[in-house]
Amino acid sequence: MQETQLNLRHLQQELETIEIQQLLSDPDDQMGTLVTIAAEGDGAEAQDWAYVLMRLYWNWGKNHNYQVHLVEIVDGDGGGINYATLEIVGRYVYGFLKSETGIHQLQRISPFNANGNLQTSLARVEVIPILDESLNLEIPEKDLEITKWRWHDGGVNRSETWVKVFHIPTGITIFCDQERSQMHNHEQALAILKSKLWALMQSQGVQDVTAIQPSRIKSLSEKPIREYILHPYTRAKDLRTHVETTSVRKVLNGNIDLFIKAYLQQQYQIWE
Repeated sequence: MQETQLNLRHLQQELETIEIQQLLSDPDDQMGTLVTIAAEGDGAEAQDWAYVLMRLYWNWGKNHNYQVHLVEIVDGDGGGINYATLEIVGRYVYGFLKSETGIHQLQRISPFNANGNLQTSLARVEVIPILDESLNLEIPEKDLEITKWRWHDGGVNRSETWVKVFHIPTGITIFCDQERSQMHNHEQALAILKSKLWALMQSQGVQDVTAIQPSRIKSLSEKPIREYILHPYTRAKDLRTHVETTSVRKVLNGNIDLFIKAYLQQQYQIWE
């Protein structure tokens, strides 16, 4: 009986995934994705909330049998993270997760405040498709500022592995330190940058990276899209589709397909 119930749950999950896939028609939808989570604020509350969201998307990817890789992370001062980027690889990952771009708001009793005050924390999520390797995007060298850390100690050169790439025209900065070699971090940082620039090119309708207009860069990730309330009651609610659930803990563990499906259904009705 337990085995039958487990198989039934797996079949239900597969059916749910197939139903969502039917709503994905854009060529980019089949690509893998880069998910960047950033704390909106310097305090421990926002940094902890950003970490919780990073774990949410990590769990979502693993629950759907996708490859999940941490490619970029900057830790917060008091715990949590300032920002991080996950690479999630598999078919339809971008199509599923593109609905997550925006501001995510958490309301809870602060674990960092001895008075037990109610606290609101914000984090920003940005989701972009991973650039197809067949698309050769050339970035002029003069537009790049690349920093590689070296530390000299007693005449012995010891290299750290992190690499920071700054794209001067757009102000985009990528910091990678998760690979074992500096060369691989360099390659990863450039790959992320190219994906971000390609997404900007698509949004502005231009054919060359040098044609991107920084003044026209308007981030969809600035728009509030979802709230998560843990006190005085429990609720997770999408502010676009108004779909909500009281099972907030399940949502924070990666169970967000109800929000994804509702968003895609809403967009499908708009397109019709």
